[in-house]
Amino acid sequence: MTEWGPLQALIGDWEAEGGLDTAFSHSRNEVLGTPYREKLTMKPFGPVVNGRQSLYGLDYKSAMWRGDEDNPFHTEVGYWLWDGATGEVLRGFVVPRGITVLAGGLADADATTFTLRAALGGTDYTIGENQYLAKNASTVSYEVTITTTADSWSYDETTMLKMVEFPEPFAHTDHNTLRRVG
Repeated sequence: MTEWGPLQALIGDWEAEGGLDTAFSHSRNEVLGTPYREKLTMKPFGPVVNGRQSLYGLDYKSAMWRGDEDNPFHTEVGYWLWDGATGEVLRGFVVPRGITVLAGGLADADATTFTLRAALGGTDYTIGENQYLAKNASTVSYEVTITTTADSWSYDETTMLKMVEFPEPFAHTDHNTLRRVG
């Protein structure tokens, strides 16, 4: 295994056509399952040294489009990080709606499946959001499970939202399988 541990399999350029976003549509006032296509780039870097800690990472950018939209409905920028000494995997990202997430978990260096979690107000892995979202659609937890193969990888993501439209937390989900294109 390399310095990037389980993240080694994610290095490269990726595309997918078969995503499914299940979310509340404000324009239609209902929950919809919407197909999407996605493009994502993961570039390796490292090591990053924090005292005795040494991290290897991936700088990533992603965008998702519904149908033949010109502009993506969702974009992210961030980092995936691996601490080989502790087996900790981190994903730190920003969504331009005013959300930042630092999710984490543990994995073996040769893992082909691993799960990362974050919670609003979490002490290790946490979520930050702007005032509007905190009042109207607060992200109370985030969980993603990654599964890799030789030429693809999949994610299964659940974001629990406390929304004014629902009396109980709402599960916003995203699923996709990306194929290597470069």
